Amino acid sequence: MHKSTLKALTLSLIICLTACSNEPKETHYELKEFQTMSLLGDSLKIPQRSEAALKALNDNLEQAKANFEADPSEMNTIWLGRRYAYLSDYQKAVEVFTDGLQKFPESYKLYRHRGHRYISLREFDKAVADYKKAYELVPKGVVEIEPDGAPNKLNIPLSNTQFNILYHYGLAHYLKGEFEQAEEIYKELLNNYCDNLDLFVATTDWLYMTLMRQEKKEEAEKLLNNILTEMKVLETAKELTEVANAIMLDKILDYKTEIVENDSYYKRLLMYKGELAVEELFETDNDDVALSLATQGYGVANWYLYNGDTARAKEILKQVLDGTSWAAFGYIAAEADMKRLQ
Repeated sequence: MHKSTLKALTLSLIICLTACSNEPKETHYELKEFQTMSLLGDSLKIPQRSEAALKALNDNLEQAKANFEADPSEMNTIWLGRRYAYLSDYQKAVEVFTDGLQKFPESYKLYRHRGHRYISLREFDKAVADYKKAYELVPKGVVEIEPDGAPNKLNIPLSNTQFNILYHYGLAHYLKGEFEQAEEIYKELLNNYCDNLDLFVATTDWLYMTLMRQEKKEEAEKLLNNILTEMKVLETAKELTEVANAIMLDKILDYKTEIVENDSYYKRLLMYKGELAVEELFETDNDDVALSLATQGYGVANWYLYNGDTARAKEILKQVLDGTSWAAFGYIAAEADMKRLQ
């Protein structure tokens, strides 16, 4: 080859490599659109998000990746998996948690988070197994505050690891139609790990539904005696905890309080109690309308079921399933009920 030709080719290659290296790198994680099949046989795909929302979620993911690469600790593994899950890539989240368990086989926290995403993927048997293992490993008689991925309006984490293990453990059994097992777990949870009102009303709601499914109406209605009619915003976590503890000890029933995060469950309980109209459950100031529909719609459908109107219950369940929040517990439970009612 002629020297001038060789030089020209070499120069072209250098220019090409330089230009390629200067091209902007794609920072967004490429999501796996298809995630799983619903209990009714429909494909469940990652929902559409605004550019701003997607950018924020991807920025958080990139930070989690950087933290993990610098230190692949148990906590950084958990946050990496959680960030994938917040992007609705539950398959990748499960993969991260599974890899983490190879390194940290006694991590009840990794089992707790993987179990949650098995629920999202409708793999209830695997979720039950993970939560059974998590509860065997987790310290009892204490509570470990669990950091929030999406902080509440007080920016104070309200849940604890022990609560989340049992809460999701009970849910997995509920979704399988194993109501006796769910009842046992929710009762233990209510007696030992509901250290604030948000956890109290969430657990009471699922326990109420679990009892009603077993036709234990009298016992279910007794649960509603501790649900206050009027509640207002609590300003501090200390105030919240004091009121919750008092209610758990049956010391007060007239203290006006507010729920910080779980007002949807609270409203459902008021509806079951007959102190809130069914229509009012669909009135929401929540920005996530689809999530509110899944949560409140499932409660309304249950109300109709309890009152013998199966046809109307199925109509409401269908409305829930026409929504997009397919990872919401109300949505998954609506699938499970619709399948049973077919």
